[in-house]
Amino acid sequence: MILVVAALISVVWGLAYGGGAAELAVGDPGPFARWGLPIAKLLVNLSAAGMVGVLVTALFTLKAGERPFDVALDAASVSAAVFTIASAFTGFLTFIDAFNPSLSAGPEFGAQLGRFLVETEPGRTWLITTVAGAMLTVLTFAVRSWTATLFVAVIAIAALVPMGTQGHSGEEAFHHEAMTALILHIIAAAVWLGGLLLMVIVRPLQTRDETATMLARYSSIALAAFVVVAISGTVRAAIGLRDFSALFSPYGLILMVKVVALVSIGVLAAWYRRRLIGRLREDGASRRFWGLIALELALMGIASGAAAALARTPPPVPALIPERPTPAEVLTGAPLPPELTIERWLTSWNVDLIWAFAAGFGLFLYFAGVWRLYKRGDQWPVFRTVMWMLGLLLLVWVTAGPVNVYQDYLFSVHMVGHMLLSMAIPALLVVGAPVSLAARAIRKRDDGTRGGREWILWAVHSPVARVLTNPFVAAGLFIGSLWAFYYTDLFRWSLYDHLGHEWMVAHFLLTGYLFALTLIGIDPVPWRLPYAGRLLLLIGVMAMHAFFGIAIMMQSGLMVAEWFGSMGRTWGATPLEDQYTGGGVAWSVGEIPTLILAITVAIQWSRSDERIQKRRDRHADRTGDAELEEYNARLAALAEQDARAGR
Repeated sequence: MILVVAALISVVWGLAYGGGAAELAVGDPGPFARWGLPIAKLLVNLSAAGMVGVLVTALFTLKAGERPFDVALDAASVSAAVFTIASAFTGFLTFIDAFNPSLSAGPEFGAQLGRFLVETEPGRTWLITTVAGAMLTVLTFAVRSWTATLFVAVIAIAALVPMGTQGHSGEEAFHHEAMTALILHIIAAAVWLGGLLLMVIVRPLQTRDETATMLARYSSIALAAFVVVAISGTVRAAIGLRDFSALFSPYGLILMVKVVALVSIGVLAAWYRRRLIGRLREDGASRRFWGLIALELALMGIASGAAAALARTPPPVPALIPERPTPAEVLTGAPLPPELTIERWLTSWNVDLIWAFAAGFGLFLYFAGVWRLYKRGDQWPVFRTVMWMLGLLLLVWVTAGPVNVYQDYLFSVHMVGHMLLSMAIPALLVVGAPVSLAARAIRKRDDGTRGGREWILWAVHSPVARVLTNPFVAAGLFIGSLWAFYYTDLFRWSLYDHLGHEWMVAHFLLTGYLFALTLIGIDPVPWRLPYAGRLLLLIGVMAMHAFFGIAIMMQSGLMVAEWFGSMGRTWGATPLEDQYTGGGVAWSVGEIPTLILAITVAIQWSRSDERIQKRRDRHADRTGDAELEEYNARLAALAEQDARAGR
């Protein structure tokens, strides 16, 4: 109740102060739509938190099959129902706000509403969101197991993505950056707020010790969510303002209210989680702690209401839309960059927040694991740490550097990025052995709940992982998806739709990682080929990969001609010549990581033989011929086990 009341007061104030609900001079939809739409979106955001945040936090803090876990799923189901109704109402008010139709119960109004929901992007967004909410309402009520709840949580997170695509006009500058920042902001805020709500919901069902343990675990989730909310919100605000003086406009002041509320929550949470969580078993500390939780919910309500009002408040700086956009601006939403020179290979930057966060958290967690091993006297190979760091830094360079700047305009640069994403970066990450480090560094839980270690090991030993890590399946996905991507509309989708581009990056990182893991990894997999089989498989993949590059070089027509051939680029090679260069990149440069993999497999094979021979020689010095023959048989079996384990 505190959360909802504070949010409503905040959104009403923000709309009144910022003019987000002011009457329009032309085509005004009426006060009901002007005030109702932001309030409906606020309810969508709050219910999304109750759905997504509760599910995610329950998976990491509660035990399936017990009463608190079931209550958490029931709460998520109720939130999903509210989310469905609020999304449907938001879609309807969006239609009223956009077209200002005459309300009636006749077929014409229904037909117009139907066309809006099916034929326009905002309509499809809210239709998809509503349908997803209805599906989640049923699923969260029906499931009770670990695995089913995990998949429902993934679907719930995905249900928030369409909303993020509507938070920034595609005609405005930095559209992709703003959309990515908003999607991350929505998801992280939902996890943060929903987790806090779960703490309050299950409090009566737990002892003080259980509550203290659950809050300590939630604090790690909240910290990660706070970092994402703060950084993505800063990026989104910078795109909307683009000038320091704009902070003194109504838009800027509402934004400052939101920022102050979020910073206050972060400071408050850090203080009481460091000082009070460990003392919850005491009566006085417990009462004071839950009083601070109520204050935190009120601040979250203020931030949520300000965010909803901010979405309707016009920014102080008008969008910079050129009167006569260039072909590149029509296709990509951004002006054509200057000619790619050697200098710009080092100085061009366009950060993709998703992969910047992935790399940042990956480095932090890996270093934290290594430090934990060091503190308890264990060791971790330095070269594995270096390989992991190099892999993630290379990922940042590809997704935030010149490759990300020029890949939409030059096929050859796109191919450079693709080869690095699918071959070089995965190989470096596999050598880092993150699963082995996690299994050693993350503390094992003994209370039946699942933390990071338990979920990682579950994923490694799941039936899906057993299929995907089969060497032949991994190789088929690696080389098959390469051909399928460029010779179907998947390539076109990745160019026209930013979500398609993000899918492309994730897909080729994953398929490359799985393939490298089956060849040179030490992380556990159910089965690996003997070293000779790995080399034969790798040679076959290299041949198919080289043939792919040659096929592109021999192609007479331009791939996605309406894109690469219509950029209006006057510098550099022609689009067809650049495509030929891209094929050469796939054929020559792309084979270098594969050759390194082959050399690594050969070295591992040689070292395995050396270990076996040393064991045989040591034992021969102290055994007779009969015993030696018996020991040789055991060593042969050991050699086969080494080959399967990838040692």
